[in-house]
Amino acid sequence: MKIKITSRKFKAKDILKEFIEDEAKRLERFDDGILDVDVVLSFIHNKDSIKNAEIKVKLPKKVLVANESSEEFTKSVTLAVEKLIRQIKQLKSKKKSQIKDEQF
Repeated sequence: MKIKITSRKFKAKDILKEFIEDEAKRLERFDDGILDVDVVLSFIHNKDSIKNAEIKVKLPKKVLVANESSEEFTKSVTLAVEKLIRQIKQLKSKKKSQIKDEQF
């Protein structure tokens, strides 16, 4: 799994990058077929200091996207990863039900 981190209009600190990599690696527990993870960090409003994290997970034949905003990048990334975990679980349950339907 390849993790790409992009920060728009600022330079992300190494501590933040390590945190993002750890959070992205949590996704591997739910699906081994993850090819790439792209993380884009940006500010929505410089004045209000709202931080946005957009995470794209590339699977074979599928791309999952989660977008979250909060006061801190770490919180935004964690919320986006949890959204992706729910999406992966939902995708796996759909695949399992399709396989069961084909067997009968």
